[in-house]
Amino acid sequence: MEWPPLSAGAPIGVFDSGIGGLSVLRALRSVLPEERFVYLADSGHAPYGERGEAHAVARAFAVTEELRRRYAIKALVIACNTATTAAIDLLRTEHPDLPLVGVEPAVKPALASSRSGKVGVIGTRGTLASGRFARLIESWSSEGEIVSQPCDGLATAIEDEISAPGFKSGAATDALCEQYIRGMGDFGDGADQIDTLVLGCTHYVFAEPSIKRALRGAKVRLIETGDAVARQTRRLLEQRGLLGKGGQARVDLQTTGDASLLEAAAERWLGIRNPS
Repeated sequence: MEWPPLSAGAPIGVFDSGIGGLSVLRALRSVLPEERFVYLADSGHAPYGERGEAHAVARAFAVTEELRRRYAIKALVIACNTATTAAIDLLRTEHPDLPLVGVEPAVKPALASSRSGKVGVIGTRGTLASGRFARLIESWSSEGEIVSQPCDGLATAIEDEISAPGFKSGAATDALCEQYIRGMGDFGDGADQIDTLVLGCTHYVFAEPSIKRALRGAKVRLIETGDAVARQTRRLLEQRGLLGKGGQARVDLQTTGDASLLEAAAERWLGIRNPS
């Protein structure tokens, strides 16, 4: 299919399987304050990471076409590790004109900042079982030891927490973080301890308090990818002459699931009280 030419005044599309990508959107808004964004939470078809690669690919293609058709987006940020690992190469082939930015576990910067040379990666099963992640690990394995841990159910628990009255429910997130973190080995600043932990799912940024409780005071650096993704998005737009200038910043929130959940999350984490 042929799409209309990209326009600097068009919005940037951002999508995730749910609300986790709001952590990336937060970084994008900071680095690109004059841009318009449309965020699509594909909650009606989540979780991607536990439903197989074919499902993630199909949804990534459907969402990309929807955002191009309805909003004529000028760039797309895939704010989901599972969708990135499964589909970004295929999407680049299908949409060669569209600037695409994905997220992947930040293994390289984690190893660079680690003193012990031992880092941990937590993510969805779909991300950590993917060929793309395997190649990433292989390419950096000579730089240190990488301990990965799939966290089944954690992204869902984080989304469920948002829907609780007053956002006070965190027992499920706490329990899962405790289970998975404790199963990875020893954390701390010792010679044979994991001293750096990569948050390999955009949802996990919002579970940092639970993760830190599970670490029980151990000195561990947490690494996520939002800022790096935002900077790369800005670079691509500059290269293509697509940076928005002097426009009215706006966020259009869309979801295939519960709109009240997305609105509550946007108000809590982005300070958007009346998303349009």
